[in-house]
Amino acid sequence: MSNKNNIYVSIMAGGVGSRFWPASRTHRPKQFLDMLGLGKSLLRLTYERFLQICPSENIFIVTNQQYRELVKEHLPELSDDQILCEPSRNNTAPCITYAALKLQKINPEATMIVAPSDHLITNEAAFAKKILQAADFASRKKGLITLGIQPFKPHTGYGYIKYQKIAIEAGVHRVEAFTEKPDIDTARDFLEAGNYLWNAGIFIWQTQQVLAALQEHATQIYDILQAGWDKLNTQQEQAFIDRAYPTTPRISIDYAIMEKADNVYTLPADFGWSDLGSWSSIYQIQEKDSADNVVSQCQALLEDSQNCLIHAAPEKLVVARGLDDFIVVDDEDVLLIFPRKAEQSIKQVTQQLKEKGKEDYL
Repeated sequence: MSNKNNIYVSIMAGGVGSRFWPASRTHRPKQFLDMLGLGKSLLRLTYERFLQICPSENIFIVTNQQYRELVKEHLPELSDDQILCEPSRNNTAPCITYAALKLQKINPEATMIVAPSDHLITNEAAFAKKILQAADFASRKKGLITLGIQPFKPHTGYGYIKYQKIAIEAGVHRVEAFTEKPDIDTARDFLEAGNYLWNAGIFIWQTQQVLAALQEHATQIYDILQAGWDKLNTQQEQAFIDRAYPTTPRISIDYAIMEKADNVYTLPADFGWSDLGSWSSIYQIQEKDSADNVVSQCQALLEDSQNCLIHAAPEKLVVARGLDDFIVVDDEDVLLIFPRKAEQSIKQVTQQLKEKGKEDYL
């Protein structure tokens, strides 16, 4: 079994969460919010989940530089050196390269876990078991591992992982292909085929292996950031990153290496996962009343209303009548009333506000 002191976690926490607008804003995105009414932010929940995997000093946060103080507020246990600040949003390949180089310099034997900061996992014991199994495989077999979620319905909002049905060893399968978000008919075909998983964006690998893959398949990103090797983990690190990082190509880790490398594996898993990607995902997981309404945090008096999500401040009373299948979100200076079936358009609303110069509301 992999030595826990050699396991490091890189939590990605730099997104703006525009699908959760207006609760999620540019100055306070969803990873810093208590979306589940548990008294803890999604980032805090993610950090505490990984304390089962490795010591606190091995957990690093990759975020946008504007959120440095927010990270420190939510995770006061971390040192400044454990908060990696991107000066620009260049997708996941550059930020993972930055973190991998930093960890490789700290510990050449490091096994690295990459995870989003804003997912829900209800069975944390099963999650920890799968992570440690993947870390052990990665350290022995030098593979790039991605956790795949067993699908229980055809879903068009997730990417899919196709894997070979015959396992390499207990539970671990070689990946054949990655597929972008499919249409509903294709999603049904994937579910029927039985060898497709949802792509959760959780990766496990040795830093030396992912850096080798980046050097081969994403050479420009690797070369730009590896040039600052001597400055990593020194007082010169941030100045180098501020200068070099914005010049890296904007590309996801999936496109950069996972679709190209020949040592990619997946570990099918089922641990109560949700990516919390939209208001509907909150609706799906929360307790509902007799009319299938979800009232999140606030008080509500609802008449002749069903299938709705009502979200407001705890001290707010929301009174509604005659609503069916709506999202109602009251947050600071914005009131959102939107059909649930059209919620994918919420992101477009934020773009319209930007175009009209109303960025104060974003």
